[in-house]
Amino acid sequence: MSAQVRVEPGFEGEALPGVVQVMLSNPGKLNAMSRPMWHQLRQAFVDLQARDDVRCIVLRGEGGHFCAGGDISEYPDFRFDEAALRHFHEVEVWGGLSAMLACDVPLIACIEGACMGAGVELASTCDLRLAGQSARFGAPIARLGFPMAPREVALVRAAAGELSVRQMLLEAATLDAPTLLARGFLTRLLPDDQVGSDARHSAARIATLAPQAARLNKQTLRALVSALPETLLDQAYAYADSAEHREGIAAFLAKRTPAF
Repeated sequence: MSAQVRVEPGFEGEALPGVVQVMLSNPGKLNAMSRPMWHQLRQAFVDLQARDDVRCIVLRGEGGHFCAGGDISEYPDFRFDEAALRHFHEVEVWGGLSAMLACDVPLIACIEGACMGAGVELASTCDLRLAGQSARFGAPIARLGFPMAPREVALVRAAAGELSVRQMLLEAATLDAPTLLARGFLTRLLPDDQVGSDARHSAARIATLAPQAARLNKQTLRALVSALPETLLDQAYAYADSAEHREGIAAFLAKRTPAF
């Protein structure tokens, strides 16, 4: 089955009034986000925002992992051209993330296994983040020779905190779930086999509460977030054709250690 983002009614096939599940699926790649998946994600949340019958959304990954990042096999096709790279981050990636941020429906991240790179960004858009004990978090793109895009850094920093985002980006550190619970990124930490049931219980509870109040609360919270200075974006993608960028991605795809 090809990589895709699916919107499914209820939870794990169970009819649950007011609840929908958005499933990330990229078999064999730990649900890494492909370019088509970013477009599908955006459309899914634009559609869900317009539906009056949806009171809670659960975001999760298929097969025991949340999302391992971006689909790096696609990167040589576009990342070394500045205009194409800018379009990818500002239109494709941010198009999906901003649609999630603009959605007034309460959003729960059900995090299992790998939550890396794009996975951390996706989780950062959610209102509640529930994770299994063995979940792992990071954004080790320093190994690939490129930085995180400015809007994405701001998103993760606001949700995960200054210390965590610096460790992820500067040390290429992988952080465990107890650490991110202690730092306030996670709402609850659960045994691995209970993450799904806890997400279901939370979604069902939210679906019984006043939907207008939830939407208004989300609008207020969104209004309190300051905007990213546009000047920061001017030179954000000038590294596209750099030797480090090319070497990092080539080394990853060749399964060798990069020589920076």
